[in-house]
Amino acid sequence: MKFCLILFQYLLLSAFPFSLVFSSPPPPDNTQPSPALLLANIYQPGITLEDYWLSEKLDGVRAFWNGKNFISRQGNIFHAPEWFLSPLPKLALDGELWMGRGKFERLSGMVRRQSPDDSGWKNIKFMVFDLPDNAQTFDRRLKQLKKIVRDINAPHIQAVDQTKVSTHEALMKKLDDIIQQGGEGLMLHAGSSFYKKGRSDGLLKVKKHFDAEAIVIKHLPGKGKYTGILGSIIVETANGKRFKIGSGFSDNERKNPPAIGSTITYKYFGLTNKGTPRFASFLRHRNSH
Repeated sequence: MKFCLILFQYLLLSAFPFSLVFSSPPPPDNTQPSPALLLANIYQPGITLEDYWLSEKLDGVRAFWNGKNFISRQGNIFHAPEWFLSPLPKLALDGELWMGRGKFERLSGMVRRQSPDDSGWKNIKFMVFDLPDNAQTFDRRLKQLKKIVRDINAPHIQAVDQTKVSTHEALMKKLDDIIQQGGEGLMLHAGSSFYKKGRSDGLLKVKKHFDAEAIVIKHLPGKGKYTGILGSIIVETANGKRFKIGSGFSDNERKNPPAIGSTITYKYFGLTNKGTPRFASFLRHRNSH
């Protein structure tokens, strides 16, 4: 009898390796293929503004609804509560998860949680601005989008307001008004444009400053009131330009600076004669979302 038991155990382990018989199941996959998003170019005066729809550039987190999950630009899943997801249709929607002006850091921390904070998500809205799978022009997509949001009839799912201006002066006044209210900028979307992956002149950012990304190369120590914490960082852009950024950091960010090798977003006001960003200032640390 003992011999039979030993033989059975031998045969079992031969057919199924120990790691397969006794190992824990793999963790759930929290990623999806990166969505094929439409991205904006920078506005330059001279276009026919009557051909474009105007909206606020929300300081939120870009979120692609694929009919089942919210997906980030990098393909990570945002884990929202079931009540937040249940009203959404089984079709693709492009938009922003948003908590309001000036609340990006709080929002970013909230949506990155693997277990959603129900009370926190009650302060978040999904602001829809496009229909990625609709092959019509934006004029037609916008009409369909508004109808879809009306049919959803949920207060946390809203269509981004779209209006029109006819002159550059009116556009700049609108930009000043938004910035004074704590907004980030404006977006222009050509009514005749189609939804296509990548950057397009059919979608334009209108901002007082530019922003871009760079990799942190080095931390430099602070002086004076910043003694013992971060003073500035050296960063490198995709085209190999290196420069220093010493402003824009909160006290907490100086105590916990972005790691060397990580990617940050900075803002700047044009380029110097040497091709480096003018008056570069830290904007935010780009996390995995």
